[in-house]
Amino acid sequence: MIKACIFDLDGTVLYTLESIALAGNRMLKELGYAPQPLDDYRYYCGDGSDELVKRCLKKVGGFTAENFAAGKILNRKFLADQPSYGVHPYEGMEAVLRILKDRGLGIAVVSNKPDEAAQLAVRDAYGDLFDRVQGQGKGIPVKPDPTGALKTAAAFGVKPEECLYFGDTWTDMQTGTNAGMHTVGVLWGYRDRQELEENGAERVLEAPKDILELDLLHG
Repeated sequence: MIKACIFDLDGTVLYTLESIALAGNRMLKELGYAPQPLDDYRYYCGDGSDELVKRCLKKVGGFTAENFAAGKILNRKFLADQPSYGVHPYEGMEAVLRILKDRGLGIAVVSNKPDEAAQLAVRDAYGDLFDRVQGQGKGIPVKPDPTGALKTAAAFGVKPEECLYFGDTWTDMQTGTNAGMHTVGVLWGYRDRQELEENGAERVLEAPKDILELDLLHG
């Protein structure tokens, strides 16, 4: 029986690409490099702020130890400065979350976004709707390490196999698998079906409303 639903943040419960690109391009500008197209950030994001910085710098030919060290600090600062720039919930997501909560399920976010920025973005969009929000920070390695997901399950007092883990990238599917949770890929985010299925998605959904029809929630 499923007792909790755990969601990735970027590309799953919130459209955040513009805020991610804004922070990344401000970082690049500060280091003397040209901004990158918005759509490129679909592939830069997903594996944590530091990995995004590395990918950006490699793309512009500016990856050095010095730039990487400075870029990590700058990107985290800029993410925290404007965590809700261009951010909005996906259509129908808030209604679905409220229904899940009304059914007695725990709902949470586990993200590779730095914890401060994750907390701010979720609170601005959803208020206190989520029971728990866990971003990346001290003691929480970046996904696909399952630590954040497992800590969330423990906080709910449920077993991993009683959780659904939702996300839009390979990282999320591997996180759920590594945690021993059921994995659900979503196509309204930043990646495609092939990536999700090749990395262990048990189900793949087209729209947030499809969450309520999951057989896993009716077993």
